[in-house]
Amino acid sequence: MFIIHMVDSTIKKIKSHAANLITLCNLSFGGASIMATINEAYSYSVLFIFIAAFLDRYDGKVARKFNQESELGKQLDSMGDIISFGVAPALLMYECILHEFGMIGIIFTILYMACGAFRLARFNVSEATGYFIGLPITAAGTFLTFSYFLIPVVGQQFYLFLFPLLSILMVCTLTLKKV
Repeated sequence: MFIIHMVDSTIKKIKSHAANLITLCNLSFGGASIMATINEAYSYSVLFIFIAAFLDRYDGKVARKFNQESELGKQLDSMGDIISFGVAPALLMYECILHEFGMIGIIFTILYMACGAFRLARFNVSEATGYFIGLPITAAGTFLTFSYFLIPVVGQQFYLFLFPLLSILMVCTLTLKKV
């Protein structure tokens, strides 16, 4: 009887923390991506951001499945997202491309991160609807990371267009249906 109670209690605890654990893994892969970028291991950095995107896709689904949605989870998800899809992709692309442009590269990198943070803060204080207002930072960060593979194809000037475009799309009032 005691063992059954302990197993049942453990399963309930795992369910109650599963989504937050996935979110912390997302954040951890974002941090690992930043460290890989610092160490010039750009391929690993890209891989870690894509793993973070995969994890981000499922943390909310797991929370809803186990009926464990919480304000803490929402805030934690935003913290993970700013690291994994704001800071990590911006630093990756800054190191790969934008550092070539000096101060303008720094400004565009900071602009992207600031717009991502604003987008997440606006999302956290808004009422839940079936629509996103502005491009989600997850989509922007994943696209920016994917653009790493385009470096040999597109010119460096492409990123002087891409960074401000993604920044503006994140903070604009464009509405996108959630999928």
